[in-house]
Amino acid sequence: MTLAEMILAAHSGKTRVTPGEFIEVNVDMVLSNDITGPIAIREFKKIGVNRVFNPKKVVMVPDHFTPNKDIASAEQAKQVREFCKEQGCHYFEVGRVGIEHVLLHEEGLVLPGEVIIGADSHTCTYGALGAFGTGMGSTDIASAMATGHIWMKVPSTIRFNYYGNPRRWVGGKDFILHAIGDIGVDGALYAAMEFGGEAIDWLSLEGRLTMANMAIEAGGKAGLFYADEKTVSYIKERTNRPFTVYNPNPDAQYEKVIDYDVSDIEPQVAFPHLPSNTRPVSQAGHIKIDQAVIGSCTNGRIEDLRVAAQVLKGRQVASSLRCIIIPGSQSVYMQALKEGLIETFIAAGCAVSAPTCGPCLGGHMGILASGEKAIATTNRNFVGRMGSPKSEVYLSSPAVAAASAISGNIINPDDLA
Repeated sequence: MTLAEMILAAHSGKTRVTPGEFIEVNVDMVLSNDITGPIAIREFKKIGVNRVFNPKKVVMVPDHFTPNKDIASAEQAKQVREFCKEQGCHYFEVGRVGIEHVLLHEEGLVLPGEVIIGADSHTCTYGALGAFGTGMGSTDIASAMATGHIWMKVPSTIRFNYYGNPRRWVGGKDFILHAIGDIGVDGALYAAMEFGGEAIDWLSLEGRLTMANMAIEAGGKAGLFYADEKTVSYIKERTNRPFTVYNPNPDAQYEKVIDYDVSDIEPQVAFPHLPSNTRPVSQAGHIKIDQAVIGSCTNGRIEDLRVAAQVLKGRQVASSLRCIIIPGSQSVYMQALKEGLIETFIAAGCAVSAPTCGPCLGGHMGILASGEKAIATTNRNFVGRMGSPKSEVYLSSPAVAAASAISGNIINPDDLA
């Protein structure tokens, strides 16, 4: 079996599962946020049960429109807050919250070998830990909160092998953008994307989280990595809860196997209006930008901020644009403060925000006007994703976004004067 099949078999009481099979799966964590949580709560109440199946396995994170941007978002956050207080579920208030897919593993709430479902499509992020994470609708989440299990069709698995030595400034964001550009936004439709190879072995956990996060942008049901020593060490620093590490069998059956030589991959940029519309930054041409956003559940971790600060240090953001820095959690924010990164950002002319999804979904903290262009370390660049349907979003790594903020145009960091 593949890694996904191993985990799903263990959680469905079976010795073996095969692609296309319908199974009932026990879940280890059920997640929702301030947008999807209220819908799940409403549907949960319709079921007729009084208590969630296990309050330690239900978490709601108010991260999309928080700190509350208006009355409607305040009411949503209030509803989630009160439900969690009533049920005893995990809840993180503003001041202690972070973007959900940065926060949960920081807090030791998700572990290798587990099944995590969330009413957010980027729940696939947790595959970086060797878990099976996937997004579902709020009605499914309501059912899982009541019962502790879900039904699922076992996905097939596509194996992605990365080998070779990467160029300077090339990392996980470039690996995954290159793959999505290669196979398309439906290239892994309802498949588990299993990542491996020597280039993945050296890749940081932060880089793996970035890649797993964007599996959904290729249509993937999940994106998974083997939990190695880096992963296990990270987890043991955060919790003493037991967990199981699963490995794919040597003779695992894959739908297909795709190989990439990372030495051939330049820093990537995804042009509007699809994450698959990628090209090397050297082929970007002269694209003038109005805003740069560095953060999100894709690239809002401390490693990402370090890279951005490395590029920005001693330089100034172009006077023609805004550069917004959004740490992914309070912990990331505090670490960036201790390392002097926040000072670097402010000295360069950046605006630093409290942790929030903010502009990534067109929520707040950086909405685009008609005709404006932004480069962002976020995961989606659909029409109107960050504001006006007449705006444009270009996706990149923190290094390219920071360099572009200095230049005023999309640029390779190596081309800065």
